[in-house]
Amino acid sequence: MVHYKLTYFPVRGAGECARQIFALAGQEFEDVRLTKEQFAPVKPNMPFGQLPVLEVDGKQLAQSLAISRYLARQFGFAGKTPFDEALVDSLADQYSDYRVEIKTYFYTAVGMMQGDKDQLKKDVLLPAREKFLGFITKFLKKNSSGFLVGDSVTWVDLLISEHCATMLTVAPDFLDGYPEVKAHMEKVRAIPNLKKWIETRPSSTF
Repeated sequence: MVHYKLTYFPVRGAGECARQIFALAGQEFEDVRLTKEQFAPVKPNMPFGQLPVLEVDGKQLAQSLAISRYLARQFGFAGKTPFDEALVDSLADQYSDYRVEIKTYFYTAVGMMQGDKDQLKKDVLLPAREKFLGFITKFLKKNSSGFLVGDSVTWVDLLISEHCATMLTVAPDFLDGYPEVKAHMEKVRAIPNLKKWIETRPSSTF
C-alpha cells in the first residue's frame, strides 16, 4: 500500500488543494503541519527549500501545482481526456498568474503585510478579479455540467472553489456579480467527501 505524506505549514494555502484531492478520493495520508520554527531545520532537506512537499513511499515531490497534478492523475481528477487535462492545466496556470497579481492585496488583508487594504482592493484586487472571474465565468457558461472542464470534478475545481471561499472571508463582496462562479463554488464544496473534509479540517485564517 502506498504511503502518502504531505508536509506544509498549519494553514490551508498552497497545500490545501492536495489535501482536498486526498479527501475527495477517500485516500488516507499523513498530514504534517510544521511551524516556521519546525521547518527551519528540515528546510535543507526539501527539493527547493520550501513547502509543500509530498512524499510517496519516501520519494519527494515539490511545488504545489505539480503535487496536485500528480495526485489528480493518480485518483482520476485530472480530466478524462488528454485535451481536458491540458484545459485543466491551463486554468491552473492562469490562476497562478492571477494570484501573483493580487498577492499584495491578499497579504495585506490577512495581516502579513502593511498597507492600505481599501486602496489595494480598489487598485489591485478588483481589476484582477474582474479579469480572472470573467475567464472562469466563460468556462462555466460553456460547460453545462457546472464544473470547469468535462462532466465531473477536477482538481482545478478544488483550487478555484477554495480560493473563492477564502477570498469571501476578507472581501465579502468578492463574488458579487459572478453568480456562475458562486454556484460553482457551492456545488464543489457540497460534494460529500469534500464537505466532510471542510467541516472537520484544522481551522486557519487562510
